[in-house]
Amino acid sequence: MHIHILGICGTFMGGLAALAREAGHKVTGCDAGVYPPMSDQLRQLGIELIEGYGADQIALQPDMYVIGNVVSRKRLPDGSPKFPLMEAILDTGAAYTSGPQWLAEHVLRGRHVLAVAGTHGKTTTTSMLTWVLECAGLQPGFLVGGVPLDFGVSARLGAARRPARGPGPVGDEPVFVIEADEYDTAFFDKRSKFVHYRPRTAVLNNLEFDHADIFDDLAAIERQFHHLIRTVPSTGRVVTNGLEESLTRVLSQGCWSEVRNFGSAVSDFSAEGDPSDFAVLHHGKKVGQLTWSLTGVHNQLNALAAIAAADHLGVSAEVACEALSRFQNVKRRMELRGTVNGIEVYDDFAHHPTAIRTTLDGLRRKLGPDARILAVFEPRSNTMKLGTMKSQLPWSLENADLVFCHTAGLDWDAAEALESMGVGPGQRAQVAGDIATLIEQITAVARPGDHIVCMSNGGFGGIHAKLLQALK
Repeated sequence: MHIHILGICGTFMGGLAALAREAGHKVTGCDAGVYPPMSDQLRQLGIELIEGYGADQIALQPDMYVIGNVVSRKRLPDGSPKFPLMEAILDTGAAYTSGPQWLAEHVLRGRHVLAVAGTHGKTTTTSMLTWVLECAGLQPGFLVGGVPLDFGVSARLGAARRPARGPGPVGDEPVFVIEADEYDTAFFDKRSKFVHYRPRTAVLNNLEFDHADIFDDLAAIERQFHHLIRTVPSTGRVVTNGLEESLTRVLSQGCWSEVRNFGSAVSDFSAEGDPSDFAVLHHGKKVGQLTWSLTGVHNQLNALAAIAAADHLGVSAEVACEALSRFQNVKRRMELRGTVNGIEVYDDFAHHPTAIRTTLDGLRRKLGPDARILAVFEPRSNTMKLGTMKSQLPWSLENADLVFCHTAGLDWDAAEALESMGVGPGQRAQVAGDIATLIEQITAVARPGDHIVCMSNGGFGGIHAKLLQALK
């Protein structure tokens, strides 16, 4: 079929496009400000990209329009629609569906789906699990909201049938690992994306309040997570973080599947030792040892989640640990972008206060107490822009020696939120409304041996390359 994707340059929709192309469909798409890296990846696949959402694209007459959740019925100040193509689709009665719905019907059906959900670590844990299954010879398909360095692409179909029969009643089904996002599906379907995936193995990695633009409170997100649990079959497995009270509440609403937990000392799967070199325990008995380059307790928990999920497919913890010892992580996860005059510049995707804290904590554990960490961040996510979590910022940045905040687009006072740290030249924290000023502030104090961590869920104005240039 010919599908035309609205919002094709997002990580999810771009991955969907790659899967559809690999499956033999004709794929075209549009977006506002067609941008890399996804635009480059899509063009390499021979997918035609159209700039903007012009109504004239209705002339393409695809079999199906696949609508990304960036699309809405929003009107511009002059009253004209922000997405004229969507209005034309509705006016002409053309066939349309959401990305998750199309994926469920055309890719996931007939596969053993392993879905990785959680507020933090979804991309990393999905990549870990996929790599473990790959090393175990299962040739999994996957869709990840990032680019796992071990694969170099964000999505692939995988084997059409499982190379060797696995445990359970559908052990012949091919395997597919998907990053399961709780964000809403589309403007016409406000359920979380993951409700469409119908996993046989569901990972609940953690659960905190996020997405303040669509959820009123934590209870509303917990309800969506329970909707996910309702879709897991009785022969399926729910892998859950035993340290999270919110997930305990979710499970208490009802669970009809096997549950395996991880993290706490009394969990099915637990860890003993430093996050960079630890024993993996199953019911208190050592079943593997993992020594790897990743840092932080959060990555130790991510590994346990992947190990417990792979175990459902019959992959031993020993095989999983061996695979993870060679795991290369994901682009933009503490990715070293360069070193200039002894100063290292990292790129990281952290944007929620807890993610910021765990990222900096992991680096501090690795470097020790004497190294200087300079945290550079922008509160760019919808939740952070709303200021919902601004009071948590000083806590999230405790492990940084110096802090620099990009304040463009905020309607709350970042300097006031960081006041307890001391704000201003010569103080522990500084703020700036533009990238150029931010770079001036950083270069004025940076010295050999420093570690500069730039954290954002966007491009951050290309600050990494600009910083490396300015530090020369």
